[in-house]
Amino acid sequence: MSNADKFLEGIKAVTPLTLGVASFAIAYGLLARKAGLSLFSLTLMSLSVFAGAAQFLTISMLISGTPFILILFTTFVVNSRYLLMSASLGSYTRKWGTGWQILLSFLLSDESYALTISYFMKNEPNKYYQLGVSLGLYIEWAIFTLIGGLLGSFLGGPQTWGLDFALPATFIVIILPMITTWRHVTVCLATAVFSTIGLVFLPTKWYIPFATVLGTIVGGVLEFWKRK
Repeated sequence: MSNADKFLEGIKAVTPLTLGVASFAIAYGLLARKAGLSLFSLTLMSLSVFAGAAQFLTISMLISGTPFILILFTTFVVNSRYLLMSASLGSYTRKWGTGWQILLSFLLSDESYALTISYFMKNEPNKYYQLGVSLGLYIEWAIFTLIGGLLGSFLGGPQTWGLDFALPATFIVIILPMITTWRHVTVCLATAVFSTIGLVFLPTKWYIPFATVLGTIVGGVLEFWKRK
């Protein structure tokens, strides 16, 4: 298979996510317009940040008048999960060169990670496949962000249409086929418990890195026991 074929295979892998990504991007566009952002500003944020959860959080904090430094710190905390995702992909990508690593790191998202790691676990890792997945999601996110901004004055809030749940639901569908052993189930259940505890007792979005780190530790301990 040529590099072009791998790239196209990555693009095609994004197709089942189109509805979920589009809905989530439109929801962001609607919320951003409600917050007073211009079409240019909300689209530029999608192109330069490309992190749906962080963008939603930023807009919500802007609406509530949160100081900029707190917004910056909170979004860093929310996006800290990408450090673990990057570390997970590192064993496959470390020989691809700095330029490729920088590009693919910028384009990394929850959905591209799920698709890419699932593919790499079953096939020969290929940077053009990951580029196809990541770039496909990036372009789709930007386009539907703009559409959401254009429709903002007509559709109202995203919660009215249930758009805010579309992408999380899609992401769950991606993850479920990857849960194949009792260790996977244990890690998922433990992470769900940690998320709930963090949501109740921790401020803002701290429950995300809290549950991610503790869930990773549980997985590491189970893997260690397996090898022993």
